Amino acid sequence: MIDELDIAVIGMAGRFPGAKDLEKYWHNLQNGIESITFLGDEDLEDSEIEPTVLRDPSYVKASAIIEDIEWFDAPFFGLNPKEAILMDPQHRLFLEYAWEALEGAGYINTQDSVGVYAGSSLSRYLFNLYSNPEVIASAGKLLIIGNDKDHLSTRVSYKLNLRGPSYTVQSACSTSLVTVYVACQSLLNSECDIALAGGVSINLPQKTGYKYQED
Repeated sequence: MIDELDIAVIGMAGRFPGAKDLEKYWHNLQNGIESITFLGDEDLEDSEIEPTVLRDPSYVKASAIIEDIEWFDAPFFGLNPKEAILMDPQHRLFLEYAWEALEGAGYINTQDSVGVYAGSSLSRYLFNLYSNPEVIASAGKLLIIGNDKDHLSTRVSYKLNLRGPSYTVQSACSTSLVTVYVACQSLLNSECDIALAGGVSINLPQKTGYKYQED
């Protein structure tokens, strides 16, 4: 018996530290595989961590690293090289996995209304771009479009020709969970036929530790 409140999950996709897909992610969880990378001084020096920081006994040399974030098939999404370079890796990754989730669901672009509900962390990539005056001078609006949180969901809708509601959700560490909640509410309220929901967070540079603070 089908309840009017039933919602079917028809596709999922994701990449995590130590796992390029969901199958590997669940395998790691089931087998207790450590997904945190412990870094050596050479790794941290490559990330330009100050020697005084490295010598600090409270500095923890460990990080959650997502592999191959620099790989992106820009032409597939109709993006030129300049657009791709100026785009935050978080936005690139979310666009790729939005496509993968829909492809895995067997979605064919029809007249269905597909909503997109997404959130990301602050763009640390943007800080790096701002350190290069030549990039800033030539980037124009692409700098904001490629890095600002507000453009995360609408770019996916535009590039994948999705015609349902599309907006960014932000609630700190619970962002991904809240996107799923909002997506479910939109489905139940008949605002869309299919909902794509999720979040993305990549710390840059990835090979950095953090300072332990007692209590």
